Amino acid sequence: MVTRCGYVALVGRPNVGKSTLLNHLLRQKLSITSRKPQTTRHVLLGVDTEGDHQAIYVDTPGIHDHARREMNRQMVRAATAVLADVDLVLMVLDRDTWTPADELVLEHLKAHDVPCFAVINKVDLMPRKDALLPLIAELDGRGAFEEIFPVSALRGAGLDDLRRAVFARLPEQAHLFPPDQVTDSSERFLVSEIVREKLMRRLGDEVPHHLTVVIDAYDETPTLVDIAATVYVERSGQKRIVIGQGGERIKQVGQEAREDVERLLEKRVMLRLWVKVRAGWSQTAAGLRRVGYDPGSG
Repeated sequence: MVTRCGYVALVGRPNVGKSTLLNHLLRQKLSITSRKPQTTRHVLLGVDTEGDHQAIYVDTPGIHDHARREMNRQMVRAATAVLADVDLVLMVLDRDTWTPADELVLEHLKAHDVPCFAVINKVDLMPRKDALLPLIAELDGRGAFEEIFPVSALRGAGLDDLRRAVFARLPEQAHLFPPDQVTDSSERFLVSEIVREKLMRRLGDEVPHHLTVVIDAYDETPTLVDIAATVYVERSGQKRIVIGQGGERIKQVGQEAREDVERLLEKRVMLRLWVKVRAGWSQTAAGLRRVGYDPGSG
């Protein structure tokens, strides 16, 4: 049997469902998701192994051209740098028409000689399936995509065909990860992302982009994992919002995150959260380093 293995980048403009697609291709939750743009801040590997085929998916932050903060600029650099080192690209698009933001992503893809599939996501939200035909014709006419796949990542529609096509397009080489390994990210990183996901889902539009989560302590015994984490925000008003009236919001976030972390680690978890102000942490490279931020790794 031929053994195939390769890296597959998931790229696209913000909020097209790249992380949801990754989770459903892997058939388990690895990357955090929310309805807010730019939820994904880090490059994250997800390994899908079936028999003699191993696809190493690389989830990336959304590519955009209005990155005013240093954190956003680093996110875009991390996403585009991935393109030089992968065997296949899945450009994920929303079900709507081709946009200037999609054009920007395609310009980055054209700078790299790598095969590319177009993946039109969220087709379950379309009232009529034939409404996709103009977008499919638009993509086909650009000559940049070997194949075009309409899918619903959330509903799982079309993912079997996409997964088979990805496996078939991988180069012939030995697997790079054991068959039971799903990611190379540390448990500490995954825990911090779970906490951030719960915060993003409970907060309004502004605050989530000004917070980050740092794991301060991670002590593990055979039956218990004791975790302490700090949520950093940039202003005192944001701190009050995150904590909530009488501490109720941060308490709810902690409870929801602990349940997910216990499922991840398959152990009982004690999770303690603090909220602190670190002004301008997302604005400069030095500020990002002070909170241990590296968008290129987990």
